[in-house]
Amino acid sequence: MNALWQGDVSYGPYLKLNGRKVQAFLFAFIDDCSRLIPFAQFCLSGKYDSLKIVFKEAILRRGIPRMVYVENGKIYHSDQFHVVCASLGIALIHTRPYDAQAKGKIERFFLTVKQRFYSRLEPDSLSSLESLNRAFWEWLETDYHRSVHTALGMSPLDKFLSQASQVRMVEDPASLEQLFLQRERRTVKHDGTISLNKRLFEVPPQFIGQKIEVRFDPENPGRVFVFAGGVRVAEAKPVNLADNARVKRDRSLSFARMLDEEGKG
Repeated sequence: MNALWQGDVSYGPYLKLNGRKVQAFLFAFIDDCSRLIPFAQFCLSGKYDSLKIVFKEAILRRGIPRMVYVENGKIYHSDQFHVVCASLGIALIHTRPYDAQAKGKIERFFLTVKQRFYSRLEPDSLSSLESLNRAFWEWLETDYHRSVHTALGMSPLDKFLSQASQVRMVEDPASLEQLFLQRERRTVKHDGTISLNKRLFEVPPQFIGQKIEVRFDPENPGRVFVFAGGVRVAEAKPVNLADNARVKRDRSLSFARMLDEEGKG
């Protein structure tokens, strides 16, 4: 169990959002042995941020796979995806170009979604992404996971639970969260600051002149963490430019006053 997951993304239905038709994308992973779906979700983007959300949730819910088999798309070759897999001891394997049959089980799942889920969608479920995912997750748990699979002779959920003792779960969810943060390298300036996403952040003075690794969530760019040797050691503080300018001005005035007093002496 969890020896191999197949992952992929499929074009989903169009949603009616603010009077516009917007394409949804279905990201999913399937356990090769049980055909259970560790996690799947519709997203409005086909980019890495959507893959990250689904992959992280799949691991939190169903454990850590030994191998992940994905296509050759750009998002599956991202440095961050490689780092996450390597850090968790997951072997990341890519299919050969134009070899859709190599991912037979995940493609079969997408076909099942089209035949058994899309056909029962109500118009209200297409009014928002939240409504679509609620309807999809209900179908996934009550229909797909609990229906007997012909090749297994039992449901995907029963097959997975029959070998649940083999599953390696995440012991510390907080540490998993840190693995999925975006990573950048920055050199600390002489004033103890770094620039990231057009903003200044202050780091502890011991890092001045050093090249450091910083991690952050693109959805919350105001919080930036400093890592050394893979361990979080500090949090960078956003610099308020107005306060910073006032401090520098006060220092300049104090220095000028000191020189004036020395001259009088």
